[in-house]
Amino acid sequence: MRRIFNSKLFVSGVSLAVGVGLGAGCFRDLVNRSGFAHVKNDPLRDFYKQLPALLIPGVCAATVDFATRSEPHGGQTVEIMKYGFPALSQIKSRESYVIAYDPRNRTALWVVEQLTDKAITGNSNRKFCEFKEDDSVHPYHRATNDDYRGSGLDRGHLAAAANHKWSQKAMNDTFYLSNIAPQNPHLNQNAWNNLEQYCRSLTKYNKNVYVCTGPLYLPRMEADGKMYVKYQVIGANNVAVPTHFFKVVILEKFNGEIELRSYIMPNQPVATTIPLERFLVPIESIERASGLLFVPNILKRTNSLKAITSGNC
Repeated sequence: MRRIFNSKLFVSGVSLAVGVGLGAGCFRDLVNRSGFAHVKNDPLRDFYKQLPALLIPGVCAATVDFATRSEPHGGQTVEIMKYGFPALSQIKSRESYVIAYDPRNRTALWVVEQLTDKAITGNSNRKFCEFKEDDSVHPYHRATNDDYRGSGLDRGHLAAAANHKWSQKAMNDTFYLSNIAPQNPHLNQNAWNNLEQYCRSLTKYNKNVYVCTGPLYLPRMEADGKMYVKYQVIGANNVAVPTHFFKVVILEKFNGEIELRSYIMPNQPVATTIPLERFLVPIESIERASGLLFVPNILKRTNSLKAITSGNC
């Protein structure tokens, strides 16, 4: 995972994720100042592709030394938090990816990988891998194999195993259940698998390919005309079943240009005859739905962005 942390696109330390309302406003302002306002929807996708520079909710609190702050109420804050923070965002670095874990839903908030032509080739083999509990997660917040048993759902990888053939350990690490989400079998084995294969194919034509993947829980209108967020949970640990999945792909071109593609797929059977570009979405839609922001970090790292949409891919 050293490769990802050393990347200029990965933010060292942690960043604070602001609310989606503020994020949308910041995005529009940044787009206008960047000259991308004339590209309808596309800018959002392009910005989102640089997801490796993720903004992580709540993590900044862990870096604040309240005892040394000059604010008048700094001492009071220290006293208030005398018995510690109930939770801080759980960022974990594996051999092959970086993950932000969601203890409430027993899945990841997001997973970031760096793909290269070398990383996706090698002698690593899935037959030596086993799905396993993540013992770095508290037992209260951990998914188990028993949770998936009999659910009718696949243990769907967020960081794909085939992305990390360069090392058996790297591939093994993708089988931690913290990197897994309940996924419709047809989706997992067909359209979603095709998207993963497509991401790997991009390593042939790009210097680096960064991929950020995560679950979404999207609202829908019910018969009473009101919007609800509803999703199934499985097993004794109530592992959340996402309604959708997102994947943001950031491409570093050999000429220094950055290209971004962002996708959303529903967690249900998807016909393989539907072209992948039909699932391209504006980055703003993912930012709003996920509570994550990516635009500010992208603009700090490049002035050469290209948005890819269903109309220009």
